[in-house]
Amino acid sequence: MEYINRNRLFLASCTALVVTSMTFAIRAGMINPLGVQFGLSNEQLGWIASMAFLGFPIAVIIGGLVVDIIGMGRLMVVAFIAHLAGILLTIFASDFWTLLISTLLIGLANGTVEAACNPLVATLYPENKTTKLNHFHVWFPGGIVIGGLIVYFMNQAGLNWQWQMSTMFLPLLAYGYLFGGQRFPVTERVAVGVSTSEMYSAVVSPLFLFMVLCMFGTAITELGTNQWIDVLLKKVTDSPILILVMVSGIMALGRSLAEPVVHRFSPPGVLLASAILAALGLYAMSIADGATIFAAAAIFALGVTYFWPTMLGFVSEYIHKSGAVGLAVIGAAGMFATFIFQPVIGAVYDAALAQALPAGAELAAYKAAAAGSTEAAAYADAQVLAGPSILRRMAFIPVALTVAFGVLFFMRKRLEHRRTRA
Repeated sequence: MEYINRNRLFLASCTALVVTSMTFAIRAGMINPLGVQFGLSNEQLGWIASMAFLGFPIAVIIGGLVVDIIGMGRLMVVAFIAHLAGILLTIFASDFWTLLISTLLIGLANGTVEAACNPLVATLYPENKTTKLNHFHVWFPGGIVIGGLIVYFMNQAGLNWQWQMSTMFLPLLAYGYLFGGQRFPVTERVAVGVSTSEMYSAVVSPLFLFMVLCMFGTAITELGTNQWIDVLLKKVTDSPILILVMVSGIMALGRSLAEPVVHRFSPPGVLLASAILAALGLYAMSIADGATIFAAAAIFALGVTYFWPTMLGFVSEYIHKSGAVGLAVIGAAGMFATFIFQPVIGAVYDAALAQALPAGAELAAYKAAAAGSTEAAAYADAQVLAGPSILRRMAFIPVALTVAFGVLFFMRKRLEHRRTRA
């Protein structure tokens, strides 16, 4: 039998996830410049950002349905091509529509990476799935740190967003090389002989559907906030992109230390604690200013650190018959919810800005006002009020998750018994 190099496959998966997460960080830094360069409203910017979150669930669902048939290696070829096309089209974008299409392509690529790599990691490490999925997902915040620092230092050097996007070619070529010529295992479901009917029965079970609803909230809390942090906190702190870098750095460190945390508190316990901290962090960020906002952001970071990989790990461990399709549906649910929420954030932010401006003021005119003018000063004051108000509203989502995960936590013994029997 041909040798499966699981260390190289895991490294290649992590590198592919770096590309995925760099797109989030660099796009977060691009939102303001794109608005200025192409004369776009915050709602239009929200639609552009949302395309990544639309492409992701489309790709991850299709990928989850076909991965058992065509294999994880072929899916990664599709991801590589879509990443390459999306990055190139973004760099050479000329208007709203080319930005929309290029971001959709990148979203499709990102979803294909998750559709292939989540079941790949679970299959490579069947004895320690939740921990290894956390280790794999270190590189989502890890890539955001890399991308955020690229944005910050290239901005300081006067290099525009096109140059920032071009840096993603390096990890893209790296994961293409690492995956090249490697033998991939069959998925865990195929290996253990779980039938297709059993898989689909697991995907429509009450527990699975409950986790899908929870994934809506965890994804919006993490990704919705992080994608807009540069805009929402632009006038609250001089370096909002560094807040994103710090949040992502804490997330990466936390996920690298996941093993003792998950084993000590169990997946339901980790999710409950995460929801509580995320709610406290969002509220604290909404009332903080100056240096204290970094402390508030650190609390938020601790809250969202384990959300995504522990949700995947919970499904893989407690509803393991759902297989690659279960992981795909959970990931797709999170990204689809974030897709729906992106333009909502933009529209609500525009409304909050308009409310904070003088009566009868035209938002577009104040946004485009020359620096130093009365209108520009009024717009800056409106930003100071509007951004934190959005964060306060978003804090209600992890509050609801606290209740949901509290129920899950108190059902833990029943869940453990179910997992043992399975």
